[in-house]
Amino acid sequence: MDLLGDGNHTTVTEFIFLGLTDDPVLRVILFLIIMCIYLVTMSGNLSTILLIRLSPQLHHPMYFFLSHLASTDIGISSSVTPNMLVNFLVERNNIPYLGCGIQLGLAVFFGTLECYLLAVMAYDRFVAICSPLLYSTKMSAQVCDQLLVAAYVGGFLNAFSYTFSFFCLVFCGPNRINHFFCDFTPIVELSCSDATVSIVLTTISVVNVIVITLFVIANSYIYILITILKMPSTEGRRKAFSTCTSHLTAVTLYYGTVTFIYAMPKSSYSTDQNKVVSVFYMVVIPMLNPLIYSLRNNEIKGALKRQLGRKMFS
Repeated sequence: MDLLGDGNHTTVTEFIFLGLTDDPVLRVILFLIIMCIYLVTMSGNLSTILLIRLSPQLHHPMYFFLSHLASTDIGISSSVTPNMLVNFLVERNNIPYLGCGIQLGLAVFFGTLECYLLAVMAYDRFVAICSPLLYSTKMSAQVCDQLLVAAYVGGFLNAFSYTFSFFCLVFCGPNRINHFFCDFTPIVELSCSDATVSIVLTTISVVNVIVITLFVIANSYIYILITILKMPSTEGRRKAFSTCTSHLTAVTLYYGTVTFIYAMPKSSYSTDQNKVVSVFYMVVIPMLNPLIYSLRNNEIKGALKRQLGRKMFS
């Protein structure tokens, strides 16, 4: 049942996703496309994790954080994509009330963790380029573990604020979510209780995440740019900047879409635009990240060639 009666009060026990489209032909096409994207995402990120674990030359802080970024991309995509694929195949795709809260929490957790990991990776590049002689000290195994724990704690706190706000809302009427997953904004629109406190709490939480991580990233790259411009050798400047291009590309893609959704006024774009952008940052970007790092990173390409060569001649 969608609604559960309690005297004169009715409580929603499940939600129904409206999905991306009602066109049956387009649904089949989108199913095939997104299924292929999901398979590439899983294989690409799992291969990145495995390659970093098996290659001693990649046992450095930069690749340590990259392996966790790959795990996070798997988490982001897996939190919404399987359910979205089911939505293309069935007429009525429903999710229990508790399941909706869990999906929201997982999506926020992995999305926030991605922000913090990108910030940590920017700091890693800052230390490597601006303080190369102190790199092994400033980015020791203990420091890397501490930075990683801080990133996971930050992701948990932001996810907690969203799930806590969700379970504080009361739903007693419509239960159709105009989205393909349990995103907070369309859920709030269904609530029949005062959502002011929930909206303020989640807004403060997500703004803190964006401001903190963007400050770290921007500050790191300002110092990196100053250091690179001071280098006397053109080849040295090129090599130093080449170590940052993959990370800069990933940051631009991710923060560009996140800013569109969370920072722009809601009146400036439609729900359909929101869905398209959500597909890009929750489904497409997790597929692109391993491709960006593998195609633009010579160390990863070299490690991959060595591993493939061992397999061929073993």
